[in-house]
Amino acid sequence: MKDKQISRRKFIENSGIALSSIAVLPGNLDLFQLSGSAKPLRVGVIGVGSRGKGLLSLLRDVKDAEVTAICDLRDDNIALAKKLVPPACKVYKNYKELINDKKINAVIIATPLYLHHPMAVAALQKGKHVYLEKAISYDIPQAIDLVKQVEKSGLVFQVGHQYRYFGLYKRIKEIIDKGWIGKVQHYECQYHRNSDWRFPVPAGMDERFVNWRMYKASSGGLMTELCGHPIDVVNWMVGAAPLRVTGIGGVDYWKDGRENFDNVRVVYEYPNGVKSSVSSILSNGYKGYGIRILGDKGSIIVEREDALIFSENVKKEIGTVDGVTGATKAVHYGEGEKVDYSDLDPLKKDPTYYALVDFFECIRTGKKPAADVYTARDVAIASHMANIAMETRQEQVWKPEYSV
Repeated sequence: MKDKQISRRKFIENSGIALSSIAVLPGNLDLFQLSGSAKPLRVGVIGVGSRGKGLLSLLRDVKDAEVTAICDLRDDNIALAKKLVPPACKVYKNYKELINDKKINAVIIATPLYLHHPMAVAALQKGKHVYLEKAISYDIPQAIDLVKQVEKSGLVFQVGHQYRYFGLYKRIKEIIDKGWIGKVQHYECQYHRNSDWRFPVPAGMDERFVNWRMYKASSGGLMTELCGHPIDVVNWMVGAAPLRVTGIGGVDYWKDGRENFDNVRVVYEYPNGVKSSVSSILSNGYKGYGIRILGDKGSIIVEREDALIFSENVKKEIGTVDGVTGATKAVHYGEGEKVDYSDLDPLKKDPTYYALVDFFECIRTGKKPAADVYTARDVAIASHMANIAMETRQEQVWKPEYSV
């Protein structure tokens, strides 16, 4: 038995040696320097609020793209966005006018959730490649329909699950697949904030229009807006969509007229008995975002931009606990070893930057996005299943038609 155990130092050394030989750079770095004959792809950005402006800022460094049009209903959003685009960039209030622009090759959609499906379908039908922020749909039927629309179009469709382009998670996926933390049966995910999650409402604007995340008519709340990221990560690590989900939630702290829950706790079951808990609360921000990946030989503790790996071959202190002689009083795991992914992130860029670069590379070369309509469908459906489970207080089961 002793020979089968891996010491903490050996555990780290072995994993580092194995993984160093299979590093894969994110995207095609040659695209950052276009040849003189390659013209930048013309892009229209629909929705230039907080997320949209973030995308515009990153797009300024993507040499293969030129933002030629933006669209938003809010004048204040437009005014700020115009500082991030070329002077000749067109401005639209109606998204249909933007997608009718024949000079535009692709659109990026960063609007409220309830608009994602209709806008994406309209863009595909006009022959535009689409980068759509998550979640891809307001409900389960829309997610299923969008798959059909993308397949029918033959166009590139990428979704803003940017962690699939993050070197940190690529390395973690390699560690799991190589078995360095043994058999992984449990994931514990959280996305916590200490905030009412509201935006100030300018004079003359509708509160529900500005704070659309708070209301069921326009958003799936915490599950679709925040929890979609860790759900996608676990789906990726496991290599499957969840089989069933149960959970509880409520409006228990911010009693301010909102409809969507201010706290959610759900548990997903995956094939082979793998479980994943997902929580999101708006009344405490301790450690904010994080994922704990628990294997029988080790654990990975994931934070925003870093992760620590621990070996299960640790010193245990045996004593008396609650009157039971011989029970384990404490397990000393040490400080852990930092997961090195520097070779997968040579430019030290935001993961969304790599995602955008890949989007345009897919358009140029015809390759498939890492975050495509199928992986995004699974995340959207899983998120909606959780909301239904919490609202009905009944377990929800993945149906065969979800995977067609």
